[in-house]
Amino acid sequence: MAEMPTPCLAADEFQHRLLRWFDHYGRHDLPWQSPRSAYRVWVSEIMLQQTQVATVIPYFERFMQRFPTLEALACAPQDEVLHLWTGLGYYARARNLHKAAQLALAEHGGELPTQSVDTLMTLPGIGRSTAGAIIAQSTGQQAAILDGNVKRSLTRLHAVAGWPGQPAVERSLWALAEYFTPTTRLADYTQAVMDFGATLCKRSKPDCPICPFNDICRAYAQGEPQRFPESKPKKVTPTRETLMLMLQDPQGRVWLEQRPPSGLWGGLWSLPQFERHGELNHWLEDNVVAARRLAPLPAFTHTFSHFKLLINPQPVSCERLTGVRENGLWYDVHQPPALGLAAPVKSLLSQLAPFDLDPAPGPAR
Repeated sequence: MAEMPTPCLAADEFQHRLLRWFDHYGRHDLPWQSPRSAYRVWVSEIMLQQTQVATVIPYFERFMQRFPTLEALACAPQDEVLHLWTGLGYYARARNLHKAAQLALAEHGGELPTQSVDTLMTLPGIGRSTAGAIIAQSTGQQAAILDGNVKRSLTRLHAVAGWPGQPAVERSLWALAEYFTPTTRLADYTQAVMDFGATLCKRSKPDCPICPFNDICRAYAQGEPQRFPESKPKKVTPTRETLMLMLQDPQGRVWLEQRPPSGLWGGLWSLPQFERHGELNHWLEDNVVAARRLAPLPAFTHTFSHFKLLINPQPVSCERLTGVRENGLWYDVHQPPALGLAAPVKSLLSQLAPFDLDPAPGPAR
Protein backbone atom coordinates (compact mmCIF):
# COMPACT_ATOMS: atom_id res chain seq x y z
CA MET A 1 0.00 0.00 0.00
CA ALA A 2 1.22 3.51 -0.81
CA GLU A 3 2.58 5.63 2.01
CA MET A 4 0.09 8.42 2.64
CA PRO A 5 1.34 11.90 3.57
CA THR A 6 0.09 13.08 6.94
CA PRO A 7 -3.40 14.44 6.20
CA CYS A 8 -3.82 18.18 6.54
CA LEU A 9 -7.08 17.62 8.47
CA ALA A 10 -9.11 14.82 9.96
CA ALA A 11 -11.35 13.35 7.27
CA ASP A 12 -14.62 14.50 8.86
CA GLU A 13 -13.38 18.08 9.26
CA PHE A 14 -12.14 18.15 5.65
CA GLN A 15 -15.51 16.91 4.42
CA HIS A 16 -17.38 19.42 6.56
CA ARG A 17 -15.37 22.39 5.29
CA LEU A 18 -15.53 21.30 1.66
CA LEU A 19 -19.28 20.60 1.65
CA ARG A 20 -20.03 23.86 3.44
CA TRP A 21 -18.07 25.70 0.73
CA PHE A 22 -19.83 23.67 -1.98
CA ASP A 23 -23.30 24.41 -0.62
CA HIS A 24 -22.61 28.12 -1.04
CA TYR A 25 -20.33 28.29 -4.08
CA GLY A 26 -20.45 24.98 -5.93
CA ARG A 27 -22.07 24.19 -9.26
CA HIS A 28 -25.58 22.81 -8.73
CA ASP A 29 -27.21 23.28 -12.15
CA LEU A 30 -25.00 21.35 -14.55
CA PRO A 31 -27.10 19.48 -17.13
CA TRP A 32 -25.82 16.01 -16.12
CA GLN A 33 -26.87 16.61 -12.53
CA SER A 34 -30.58 16.37 -13.32
CA PRO A 35 -31.39 13.60 -13.79
CA ARG A 36 -28.15 12.17 -12.42
CA SER A 37 -28.21 8.74 -14.02
CA ALA A 38 -25.14 6.57 -14.47
CA TYR A 39 -25.38 6.99 -18.24
CA ARG A 40 -25.53 10.79 -18.14
CA VAL A 41 -22.74 11.05 -15.57
CA TRP A 42 -20.59 8.69 -17.63
CA VAL A 43 -20.99 10.69 -20.85
CA SER A 44 -20.23 13.93 -19.01
CA GLU A 45 -17.14 12.49 -17.33
CA ILE A 46 -15.72 11.28 -20.63
CA MET A 47 -16.38 14.64 -22.28
CA LEU A 48 -14.83 16.50 -19.36
CA GLN A 49 -11.50 14.72 -19.70
CA GLN A 50 -9.03 17.37 -20.92
CA THR A 51 -11.98 19.73 -21.60
CA GLN A 52 -13.55 22.58 -19.62
CA VAL A 53 -17.13 22.53 -18.38
CA ALA A 54 -18.21 25.55 -20.42
CA THR A 55 -17.06 23.84 -23.62
CA VAL A 56 -18.66 20.52 -22.72
CA ILE A 57 -22.18 21.73 -21.85
CA PRO A 58 -23.49 22.37 -25.41
CA TYR A 59 -21.87 19.16 -26.68
CA PHE A 60 -23.43 17.19 -23.83
CA GLU A 61 -26.88 18.63 -24.50
CA ARG A 62 -26.69 17.83 -28.22
CA PHE A 63 -25.42 14.33 -27.43
CA MET A 64 -28.26 13.65 -24.98
CA GLN A 65 -30.82 15.01 -27.41
CA ARG A 66 -29.67 12.51 -30.03
CA PHE A 67 -28.67 9.63 -27.71
CA PRO A 68 -30.94 9.88 -24.64
CA THR A 69 -30.19 6.30 -23.57
CA LEU A 70 -27.24 3.95 -23.56
CA GLU A 71 -29.07 1.74 -26.04
CA ALA A 72 -29.54 4.63 -28.46
CA LEU A 73 -25.81 5.31 -28.34
CA ALA A 74 -24.90 1.64 -28.75
CA CYS A 75 -27.13 1.24 -31.82
CA ALA A 76 -25.93 4.40 -33.57
CA PRO A 77 -23.36 4.29 -36.38
CA GLN A 78 -19.89 5.39 -35.33
CA ASP A 79 -19.89 8.18 -37.93
CA GLU A 80 -22.83 9.85 -36.23
CA VAL A 81 -21.18 9.59 -32.81
CA LEU A 82 -17.96 11.11 -34.15
CA HIS A 83 -19.91 13.84 -35.96
CA LEU A 84 -21.47 15.00 -32.68
CA TRP A 85 -18.00 14.84 -31.09
CA THR A 86 -16.36 16.98 -33.80
CA GLY A 87 -14.54 19.86 -32.11
CA LEU A 88 -14.11 18.22 -28.70
CA GLY A 89 -10.87 16.53 -29.73
CA TYR A 90 -9.25 13.41 -28.27
CA TYR A 91 -11.48 11.29 -30.50
CA ALA A 92 -10.43 8.00 -28.91
CA ARG A 93 -12.79 9.06 -26.10
CA ALA A 94 -15.76 8.98 -28.50
CA ARG A 95 -14.74 5.66 -30.03
CA ASN A 96 -14.32 4.08 -26.60
CA LEU A 97 -17.64 5.55 -25.43
CA HIS A 98 -19.37 3.92 -28.40
CA LYS A 99 -17.62 0.56 -27.86
CA ALA A 100 -18.39 0.61 -24.14
CA ALA A 101 -22.09 1.28 -24.83
CA GLN A 102 -22.19 -1.68 -27.20
CA LEU A 103 -20.52 -3.94 -24.61
CA ALA A 104 -22.88 -2.75 -21.88
CA LEU A 105 -25.85 -3.49 -24.12
CA ALA A 106 -24.54 -6.94 -25.04
CA GLU A 107 -23.18 -8.06 -21.68
CA HIS A 108 -24.87 -6.00 -18.95
CA GLY A 109 -28.47 -5.69 -20.05
CA GLY A 110 -28.07 -2.17 -21.40
CA GLU A 111 -26.89 -0.73 -18.08
CA LEU A 112 -23.48 0.34 -16.86
CA PRO A 113 -22.10 -2.23 -14.38
CA THR A 114 -21.85 0.08 -11.36
CA GLN A 115 -21.53 -2.70 -8.78
CA SER A 116 -17.86 -1.85 -8.26
CA VAL A 117 -15.04 0.29 -9.60
CA ASP A 118 -13.21 -2.79 -10.86
CA THR A 119 -16.24 -4.04 -12.81
CA LEU A 120 -16.87 -0.65 -14.39
CA MET A 121 -13.20 -0.38 -15.39
CA THR A 122 -13.59 -3.42 -17.66
CA LEU A 123 -15.35 -1.16 -20.19
CA PRO A 124 -13.18 0.69 -22.73
CA GLY A 125 -12.15 4.22 -21.80
CA ILE A 126 -13.16 4.02 -18.13
CA GLY A 127 -10.26 4.38 -15.73
CA ARG A 128 -10.22 4.29 -11.96
CA SER A 129 -11.12 7.95 -11.37
CA THR A 130 -13.87 8.00 -14.00
CA ALA A 131 -15.36 4.80 -12.57
CA GLY A 132 -15.30 6.32 -9.10
CA ALA A 133 -17.01 9.50 -10.30
CA ILE A 134 -19.77 7.54 -12.07
CA ILE A 135 -20.46 5.30 -9.08
CA ALA A 136 -20.29 8.03 -6.44
CA GLN A 137 -22.55 10.42 -8.32
CA SER A 138 -25.13 7.99 -9.64
CA THR A 139 -25.40 5.36 -6.88
CA GLY A 140 -24.17 7.08 -3.72
CA GLN A 141 -21.71 4.26 -3.07
CA GLN A 142 -18.36 5.24 -1.55
CA ALA A 143 -15.83 5.65 -4.36
CA ALA A 144 -12.88 8.03 -4.57
CA ILE A 145 -11.86 10.11 -7.57
CA LEU A 146 -8.52 11.60 -8.57
CA ASP A 147 -8.93 13.74 -11.67
CA GLY A 148 -6.59 16.60 -12.53
CA ASN A 149 -8.41 19.09 -10.32
CA VAL A 150 -8.29 16.79 -7.29
CA LYS A 151 -4.63 15.97 -7.88
CA ARG A 152 -3.78 19.67 -7.91
CA SER A 153 -5.76 20.44 -4.77
CA LEU A 154 -4.40 17.53 -2.73
CA THR A 155 -0.87 18.22 -3.91
CA ARG A 156 -1.07 21.84 -2.76
CA LEU A 157 -2.82 21.14 0.52
CA HIS A 158 -0.07 18.67 1.45
CA ALA A 159 2.87 20.24 -0.46
CA VAL A 160 3.49 16.90 -2.17
CA ALA A 161 6.79 16.98 -4.05
CA GLY A 162 7.19 15.45 -7.51
CA TRP A 163 5.14 15.28 -10.68
CA PRO A 164 1.71 13.70 -9.93
CA GLY A 165 2.08 11.46 -12.98
CA GLN A 166 4.91 9.56 -11.30
CA PRO A 167 3.57 6.24 -9.96
CA ALA A 168 4.79 6.75 -6.38
CA VAL A 169 3.34 10.28 -6.19
CA GLU A 170 0.05 9.16 -7.72
CA ARG A 171 -0.26 6.29 -5.22
CA SER A 172 0.20 8.76 -2.36
CA LEU A 173 -2.49 11.03 -3.79
CA TRP A 174 -4.88 8.10 -4.21
CA ALA A 175 -4.34 7.23 -0.56
CA LEU A 176 -5.28 10.79 0.42
CA ALA A 177 -8.29 10.81 -1.91
CA GLU A 178 -9.62 7.60 -0.37
CA TYR A 179 -8.96 8.84 3.17
CA PHE A 180 -11.03 12.00 2.63
CA THR A 181 -13.93 10.38 0.71
CA PRO A 182 -17.01 10.20 2.96
CA THR A 183 -19.73 7.58 3.27
CA THR A 184 -22.61 10.06 2.88
CA ARG A 185 -23.45 12.83 0.39
CA LEU A 186 -21.23 11.11 -2.15
CA ALA A 187 -22.67 12.88 -5.18
CA ASP A 188 -22.25 16.29 -3.57
CA TYR A 189 -18.78 15.51 -2.25
CA THR A 190 -17.57 14.28 -5.63
CA GLN A 191 -18.88 17.38 -7.40
CA ALA A 192 -17.49 19.55 -4.60
CA VAL A 193 -13.95 18.21 -4.78
CA MET A 194 -13.95 18.70 -8.58
CA ASP A 195 -15.46 22.20 -8.32
CA PHE A 196 -12.94 23.20 -5.65
CA GLY A 197 -10.03 22.52 -7.97
CA ALA A 198 -11.73 23.92 -11.07
CA THR A 199 -13.04 27.20 -9.63
CA LEU A 200 -10.97 28.06 -6.55
CA CYS A 201 -7.72 26.07 -6.33
CA LYS A 202 -7.09 26.91 -9.98
CA ARG A 203 -4.00 26.07 -11.96
CA SER A 204 -2.60 29.56 -12.53
CA LYS A 205 -4.38 31.88 -10.09
CA PRO A 206 -5.64 30.06 -6.99
CA ASP A 207 -7.88 32.21 -4.78
CA CYS A 208 -5.98 31.41 -1.60
CA PRO A 209 -7.29 34.29 0.55
CA ILE A 210 -10.87 32.98 0.34
CA CYS A 211 -10.01 29.27 0.45
CA PRO A 212 -11.67 27.32 3.29
CA PHE A 213 -8.37 25.46 3.80
CA ASN A 214 -5.91 28.36 3.75
CA ASP A 215 -5.15 27.94 7.45
CA ILE A 216 -3.85 24.40 6.96
CA CYS A 217 -2.65 24.45 3.32
CA ARG A 218 1.04 23.61 3.35
CA ALA A 219 1.80 25.10 -0.05
CA TYR A 220 0.13 28.38 1.02
CA ALA A 221 2.09 28.36 4.27
CA GLN A 222 5.28 28.08 2.23
CA GLY A 223 4.20 31.13 0.22
CA GLU A 224 4.34 29.36 -3.13
CA PRO A 225 1.12 27.48 -3.90
CA GLN A 226 1.70 27.73 -7.64
CA ARG A 227 4.89 25.68 -7.32
CA PHE A 228 2.59 22.71 -6.73
CA PRO A 229 1.97 20.40 -8.41
CA GLU A 230 5.36 20.08 -10.04
CA SER A 231 5.32 20.00 -13.81
CA LYS A 232 6.00 16.99 -15.97
CA PRO A 233 9.61 16.94 -17.14
CA LYS A 234 9.59 18.73 -20.48
CA LYS A 235 10.45 17.11 -23.75
CA VAL A 236 11.04 18.83 -27.07
CA THR A 237 7.79 18.72 -29.04
CA PRO A 238 8.58 17.35 -32.51
CA THR A 239 7.02 18.79 -35.66
CA ARG A 240 5.77 16.61 -38.49
CA GLU A 241 4.71 17.79 -41.92
CA THR A 242 1.95 16.61 -44.22
CA LEU A 243 0.39 17.52 -47.57
CA MET A 244 -3.43 17.55 -47.50
CA LEU A 245 -5.07 17.09 -50.89
CA MET A 246 -8.20 19.22 -51.36
CA LEU A 247 -9.54 17.51 -54.48
CA GLN A 248 -12.73 19.06 -55.90
CA ASP A 249 -14.95 17.73 -58.70
CA PRO A 250 -16.94 19.93 -61.14
CA GLN A 251 -19.79 20.20 -58.60
CA GLY A 252 -17.42 21.59 -55.99
CA ARG A 253 -17.55 18.45 -53.85
CA VAL A 254 -14.40 17.47 -51.96
CA TRP A 255 -12.94 13.99 -51.80
CA LEU A 256 -12.63 12.63 -48.24
CA GLU A 257 -11.30 9.31 -47.00
CA GLN A 258 -12.00 7.59 -43.69
CA ARG A 259 -9.02 7.14 -41.41
CA PRO A 260 -8.18 3.70 -39.97
CA PRO A 261 -10.18 2.84 -36.82
CA SER A 262 -7.22 3.42 -34.49
CA GLY A 263 -4.36 5.89 -34.42
CA LEU A 264 -4.36 9.56 -35.39
CA TRP A 265 -7.93 10.77 -36.02
CA GLY A 266 -9.07 7.15 -35.87
CA GLY A 267 -12.40 6.60 -37.63
CA LEU A 268 -12.72 10.25 -38.68
CA TRP A 269 -13.01 11.53 -42.23
CA SER A 270 -10.03 13.43 -43.55
CA LEU A 271 -8.46 14.81 -46.69
CA PRO A 272 -5.96 12.42 -48.31
CA GLN A 273 -2.50 12.96 -46.83
CA PHE A 274 0.96 12.59 -48.33
CA GLU A 275 4.46 13.04 -46.96
CA ARG A 276 6.07 14.21 -50.22
CA HIS A 277 5.03 16.02 -53.38
CA GLY A 278 6.22 13.07 -55.46
CA GLU A 279 3.75 10.75 -53.70
CA LEU A 280 0.93 13.26 -54.23
CA ASN A 281 1.78 13.67 -57.92
CA HIS A 282 1.88 9.91 -58.50
CA TRP A 283 -1.50 9.52 -56.76
CA LEU A 284 -3.04 12.19 -58.98
CA GLU A 285 -1.58 10.60 -62.10
CA ASP A 286 -2.92 7.17 -61.18
CA ASN A 287 -6.34 8.14 -59.83
CA VAL A 288 -7.55 11.46 -61.23
CA VAL A 289 -8.86 12.52 -64.64
CA ALA A 290 -7.87 16.05 -65.77
CA ALA A 291 -6.21 17.20 -62.54
CA ARG A 292 -5.50 20.94 -62.35
CA ARG A 293 -3.67 22.74 -59.56
CA LEU A 294 -5.55 25.62 -57.93
CA ALA A 295 -4.27 28.65 -56.01
CA PRO A 296 -2.44 27.41 -52.91
CA LEU A 297 -3.72 27.97 -49.39
CA PRO A 298 -1.36 28.98 -46.58
CA ALA A 299 0.19 26.27 -44.43
CA PHE A 300 -0.84 26.11 -40.76
CA THR A 301 0.06 24.13 -37.64
CA HIS A 302 -2.27 21.83 -35.71
CA THR A 303 -1.04 20.93 -32.21
CA PHE A 304 -1.52 17.54 -30.61
CA SER A 305 -0.54 16.55 -27.07
CA HIS A 306 2.74 14.98 -28.19
CA PHE A 307 3.64 16.64 -31.49
CA LYS A 308 2.82 19.45 -33.91
CA LEU A 309 1.56 18.83 -37.42
CA LEU A 310 2.43 21.35 -40.14
CA ILE A 311 -0.35 21.07 -42.74
CA ASN A 312 0.16 22.19 -46.31
CA PRO A 313 -3.20 22.31 -48.15
CA GLN A 314 -3.00 21.31 -51.82
CA PRO A 315 -6.13 22.43 -53.76
CA VAL A 316 -6.70 20.51 -57.01
CA SER A 317 -9.69 20.34 -59.34
CA CYS A 318 -10.58 17.35 -61.51
CA GLU A 319 -13.27 15.88 -63.75
CA ARG A 320 -13.56 12.65 -61.76
CA LEU A 321 -11.73 9.86 -60.01
CA THR A 322 -10.97 6.60 -61.75
CA GLY A 323 -12.25 3.34 -60.29
CA VAL A 324 -14.31 2.67 -57.16
CA ARG A 325 -13.05 3.44 -53.66
CA GLU A 326 -14.84 1.99 -50.67
CA ASN A 327 -13.02 4.08 -48.05
CA GLY A 328 -13.90 7.47 -49.53
CA LEU A 329 -16.73 9.73 -50.61
CA TRP A 330 -17.43 13.03 -52.34
CA TYR A 331 -18.34 15.55 -49.61
CA ASP A 332 -20.87 18.20 -50.57
CA VAL A 333 -19.88 21.37 -48.71
CA HIS A 334 -23.29 22.94 -49.36
CA GLN A 335 -25.22 19.98 -47.90
CA PRO A 336 -22.67 18.36 -45.57
CA PRO A 337 -23.47 14.84 -44.36
CA ALA A 338 -23.24 13.97 -40.66
CA LEU A 339 -19.67 12.73 -40.51
CA GLY A 340 -16.95 12.98 -37.90
CA LEU A 341 -14.33 15.36 -39.27
CA ALA A 342 -10.78 15.93 -38.10
CA ALA A 343 -10.60 19.50 -36.74
CA PRO A 344 -8.16 20.92 -39.34
CA VAL A 345 -10.18 19.28 -42.12
CA LYS A 346 -13.32 20.95 -40.84
CA SER A 347 -11.46 24.26 -40.83
CA LEU A 348 -10.27 23.81 -44.42
CA LEU A 349 -13.70 22.76 -45.68
CA SER A 350 -15.29 25.81 -44.07
CA GLN A 351 -13.14 28.00 -46.33
CA LEU A 352 -14.76 26.57 -49.45
CA ALA A 353 -18.34 27.72 -48.85
CA PRO A 354 -20.28 29.85 -46.35
CA PHE A 355 -21.92 27.06 -44.40
CA ASP A 356 -21.97 25.79 -40.82
CA LEU A 357 -20.32 22.43 -40.16
CA ASP A 358 -21.32 22.35 -36.51
CA PRO A 359 -23.94 19.88 -35.28
CA ALA A 360 -27.44 21.26 -34.87
CA PRO A 361 -27.71 23.27 -31.62
CA GLY A 362 -29.44 21.80 -28.62
CA PRO A 363 -32.18 23.51 -26.64
CA ALA A 364 -31.43 26.98 -25.28
CA ARG A 365 -30.34 27.24 -21.65
